[in-house]
Amino acid sequence: MANYLIVDDFEAYNDLDEKAAGSNRIYLSWIDGYGTTTNGAQAGNLNPPFAETRGAYVHSGNQAMPLGYDNNRKSSQAVRTLTPAKDWTRESVANLSLWFRGDSTNAAERMYVSINGKAPVYHTNATAAQLTTYTEWVIPLSTFSGQGTGLNNVTSITIGLGTPGNTTVAGGTGTVYIDDIRLTR
Repeated sequence: MANYLIVDDFEAYNDLDEKAAGSNRIYLSWIDGYGTTTNGAQAGNLNPPFAETRGAYVHSGNQAMPLGYDNNRKSSQAVRTLTPAKDWTRESVANLSLWFRGDSTNAAERMYVSINGKAPVYHTNATAAQLTTYTEWVIPLSTFSGQGTGLNNVTSITIGLGTPGNTTVAGGTGTVYIDDIRLTR
């Protein structure tokens, strides 16, 4: 067995018309807030290619997920439903790992991950969205379970920036790139 299990490596997404057989656009799997007033996230590019394919913005493989955020009196998050539900207690996995990079022009916003819509786990670097090289973020699964999140029936993963539920504080904008979400031993 490899040293990790893949949660999402972003390689399976394509640009086929939504009604075409085999269509798998990134924003249909990662549900964002595009067009809403409370969620400023946009998963994927507005035009093809919807997944990021430029080399410097991809950690490994050929694609990554661009995640735009606009936190002006809102927060920004994208949610991926896992069907069927996954058991993150098997194969001796101990950590959730994801690779991300931002841009120096991004507004400094807190980055977070939550499982099954439970309490978010925040990155320790408040300016993580401004990092210009791919950085691995390793979160011990015990952090999630310590907050009461069950790991034997994981139905969703959320990646966000800002403060969930924010409707009063003016925040910034930017884009981060997410790649290689894995479970590691």
